[in-house]
Amino acid sequence: MSTKISCFLYSKRCSFQPAATLASYLPVLPSAKDKNVLEQSKNQGRVTGKKSRQWLTIEEHKEISGTVKHEQRRTITAVTAQILSGTEPAGPWDTSSTFRGGLSSITQGDLSIASKLAPAESLWTSEKDGAVRLRMEQTGPGSQPPITIHQLFQQTLQRCSNKPALAVKRDGQWKTITFLQYYQNCRAAAKGFLKLGLERFNGVAILGSNCPEWFIANIGAIMAGAIPTGIYTTSSPETCQYVAESCTANILVVENHQQLTKILQVQSKLPHLKAIIQYSGDLKEKRPNLYTWEEFMQLGSDIPDSQLDEIIASQEANHCCALVYTSGTTGNPKGVMLSHDNGSLINILREVRPTLFLGVPRVWEKIHEKLNIVEATSSTFKRNTMAWARNIGLQANYNRMGGDNSVPWGYALAHYLVIKKIQKAVGLDRCHVCNTGAAPIKKDTLEYFMSIDLPLYEVCGMSESSGPHTLSTWNSFCIPSCGKKLLGSKIRIDKPDKDGNGEICYWGRDVFMGYLNMKEKTLEALDEEGWLHSGDIGKLDQQGFLYITGRIKELIITSGGKKIAPVPIEESVKKEVPIISNVMLIGDERNFLSMLITLKCNIDPKTAEPQDELTLEAIQFCQKLGSRATRVSEVISSKDPAIYKAIQEGIERVNERVESNAHRVQKWTILDKDFSILGGEIGPTMKLRRPVVLQIYQDKIDAFYKL
Repeated sequence: MSTKISCFLYSKRCSFQPAATLASYLPVLPSAKDKNVLEQSKNQGRVTGKKSRQWLTIEEHKEISGTVKHEQRRTITAVTAQILSGTEPAGPWDTSSTFRGGLSSITQGDLSIASKLAPAESLWTSEKDGAVRLRMEQTGPGSQPPITIHQLFQQTLQRCSNKPALAVKRDGQWKTITFLQYYQNCRAAAKGFLKLGLERFNGVAILGSNCPEWFIANIGAIMAGAIPTGIYTTSSPETCQYVAESCTANILVVENHQQLTKILQVQSKLPHLKAIIQYSGDLKEKRPNLYTWEEFMQLGSDIPDSQLDEIIASQEANHCCALVYTSGTTGNPKGVMLSHDNGSLINILREVRPTLFLGVPRVWEKIHEKLNIVEATSSTFKRNTMAWARNIGLQANYNRMGGDNSVPWGYALAHYLVIKKIQKAVGLDRCHVCNTGAAPIKKDTLEYFMSIDLPLYEVCGMSESSGPHTLSTWNSFCIPSCGKKLLGSKIRIDKPDKDGNGEICYWGRDVFMGYLNMKEKTLEALDEEGWLHSGDIGKLDQQGFLYITGRIKELIITSGGKKIAPVPIEESVKKEVPIISNVMLIGDERNFLSMLITLKCNIDPKTAEPQDELTLEAIQFCQKLGSRATRVSEVISSKDPAIYKAIQEGIERVNERVESNAHRVQKWTILDKDFSILGGEIGPTMKLRRPVVLQIYQDKIDAFYKL
């Protein structure tokens, strides 16, 4: 019987893709050993005396490949030998053979030296077996020696092999595995893949939710010389087919029967597919080349260690090791190639009480909404006390944002009486770092968490930059910016206007290799100098903080030629009218702006389909205005005077602040259903799919502009 699981990764270096992103963080955290290696490299003439540049020459690639070739197999230490021989407990899943089956030596040599590199002439490639020149710097974090994912894993084992790596809650109990057990499982998975006929540089596609098996399959595929990729669990069978075809998937790893059914619908159209593995729930029927997770993990027991070690030793840091497909907001998903070098929630938070937590804006907004409901339903005394305490907390964090560490009078009392209790209520009382990213976040949400002494540090990046390229920290943040560039990377604003806004471009070793089998798209994203053009519009302030103001593809160009970024206007309207869930600004090639509006409604927990019933927050908003509406249909059918008036007044307040008449919203309508992934209006990363919305609601949009 399938059980709901929750999984936490303890490694603080792994926040996004669990493979290549690990390596991308290495430049941020230079070690003393790395510094020594850099000095040795300087003494050997690889840095000193050469003309300044931003990538390795072909000759230097060959030099690293030939003279700094990393020995992959060494004698294990006595301690490691004892662990591998069976003296350590098997772990939480009672599958000791899984943990120990087919294990070989763990490298114990100097792992800070560079990996060998494949010869490469270009900064980009669209071929899955291609290599790229690295964007190496002469000094600083960008000059760190490149290493592979396997070498990075080995470094981790040297430091904390017996410390917890993964924790999972199953059948009501939290269970953990150590980094050594994690490594052992990954090797067993790699051997299983090889037994199934996995070919070098072909794909292993993983279709499922966050869990240990997802991570193990991902790293195991890399060890086996393949290229893993994830598929969104909300993807249609057709999208699954597209991704599997694109990456030439030999193996598909699925979570349960629901996801398996999608693959079975398109299996006949996947000629490269050799096997399917289901990691959760019982198989409802036996099929050829369909395996349970337990069966799969035993498959490679007869694969020699030497065979796997040889494949691992052949891996090079400038080869592709992972694919991350874009969400397909404006078209078919693109396979972003990353090299080795790139590299119920509140209840769970209460149990885990993490020290570091990363959530997309929607997660933080949901927590904010729930806390607002609690505050609104409290007694007058409690509401006033919470407001007093949060005002003090907000001022303290605004002081810190400005470089002033002083706190307002009463801060300690406010923290003791109120703030600490709110933090504990959401399980974040031990959290030192709260990050947000992947989408814009409302300023009032940022200020709310500042007020309870949990400032959200924004990060900014994209799949093509291996995750974050900018970062906010406790001593360097400025809302609503996305922080400053990571050490060893660069940001450039291309073709800035009079206000400093232009296209944001990225440079660094985190920049991707190219789009798989899409040369033209790759050349659109990377210019001749190797800069990654993000498609985002933004600016840098004098302190180096990055502000994103829109997307180039989202820009509205009116019939009068005025360019308008829709997001700032949309976010302002949502802030003014709390009952609004989603809005979309219309006006491309039109003579004025209009707007589609949805209201906050409950979501079916089983289907994720938006319902007709308004949320408790929305109902409370209605009641304050004197409306008795509890459903979206009631608001629309009666054109509820109180609600319609509140929305119109909110839009008018926004119109008063815009820079010109061309930016004013003149017409709007409420849609009978909120946007959703199932409806197609929102992508799997919760981004608005504007072309889809335009198509679905074309009649309503045309009605705005009829004479």
